[in-house]
Amino acid sequence: MKRGQTGLQSKCPAFSAHEKRANRQKKATSGCAQSYTEDWGNLPHHVVLQIFQHLSLIDRAKASSVCRRWNDVFHTPDLWRRFEFELNQPATSYLRSTHPDLIQQIIKKHAQHLQYVSFKVDSCIESAEAACDILSQLVNCTIKTLGLISTARPSFMDVSQSHFVSALTVVFVNSKSLSSIKIDDTPVDDPSLKVLVANNSDTLKLLKMSSCPHVSPAGILCVADQCHGLRELALNYHLLSDELLLALSSEKHVNLEHLRIDVASENPGQTHFHTIKKSSWEALVRHSPKVNIVMYFFLYEEEFEPFFREETPVTHLYFGRAVSKDMLGRIGLNCPRLVELVVCANGLEPLDEELIRIAERCKSLTAIGLGECEVTCSGFVEFVKMCGGRLTQLSIMEEVLIPDSSYNMEQIHSEVSKHLGRIWFPDMMPTW
Repeated sequence: MKRGQTGLQSKCPAFSAHEKRANRQKKATSGCAQSYTEDWGNLPHHVVLQIFQHLSLIDRAKASSVCRRWNDVFHTPDLWRRFEFELNQPATSYLRSTHPDLIQQIIKKHAQHLQYVSFKVDSCIESAEAACDILSQLVNCTIKTLGLISTARPSFMDVSQSHFVSALTVVFVNSKSLSSIKIDDTPVDDPSLKVLVANNSDTLKLLKMSSCPHVSPAGILCVADQCHGLRELALNYHLLSDELLLALSSEKHVNLEHLRIDVASENPGQTHFHTIKKSSWEALVRHSPKVNIVMYFFLYEEEFEPFFREETPVTHLYFGRAVSKDMLGRIGLNCPRLVELVVCANGLEPLDEELIRIAERCKSLTAIGLGECEVTCSGFVEFVKMCGGRLTQLSIMEEVLIPDSSYNMEQIHSEVSKHLGRIWFPDMMPTW
């Protein structure tokens, strides 16, 4: 009996110690949870601000009701310097739209704080018109960057031109410090560009306005003549002129960093493409020796005749439709500054000679992509051998390569990898 009592007594202290440990852990966990909960309410102002900047507008509004401190952050001017209005029609779009009531709250309380503003609209004209209505109300803003983005079909083109221009002019007149404007696929016109220049010529650095049919070469020339700080410009080829290139090359103008030119045709044979003088290109490169000149081509084969007949300082070339062997041969002869070349399609004749000529003449070439083309394995290996390790991007579809007596498809990857200095395999599908 005594032994039994002794055994029971020896077990009791152990049970008591275990219970004490459990209680301590429970208290510690409870304390951590309480501390964790309290920390959310006492997070530093800059931390909450950083979190809010990554939230959508509706989530910001919900988070602002958590506590007084978070509500104070919600009304901080820094939070509203950068904002994207998303305008979509629920019946036709799966994208989230900014609620009209919240938009009015922003305009009423935070319009004066907005500096970096973009409008993302779907393909419905109602969304584009809503964006114009908001622009018309931004009379107390000092906007620095403005972007109008169509996520599908360019719906701004369906808006009344007078409505659009009137709304855009409000921003141009009242901002006084615009530095970046992206207004592709919009009905902007020459008079509105003159208003832009009159109020923002000292600050404008970036202008992207591809596919703006109401702008003339004279309208864009006015911008280049007056906005001497312009560093990036994107436009359609019909706006490009010798006068524009010379204006961008004047002593008053800063060095241009990026010039994007879209060359597009919807109806073969019905669009006339003019020729830019070699001397105008040379003037631009002398003034801005590091400028990137990017050209996107969406033409039919018979429309390439005016291009690259003389030396052209293009650095990046993208062909969205089929391009002839003759055209690629001219690129090898007359594009010595070429850095990147992407050809989505070509005929059924191998491009060996054209690629080798490009490797010989284009010493800065570092990236190439070939889609529906044909190149013999020997010709491709010779091209890579001539370019060597400077080819940082080599995207070639497997179907492009034609096995010959020198190399088959099993040998090509090891031979190319040897000359590149890294492992390489052909792509199963285009990566550009």
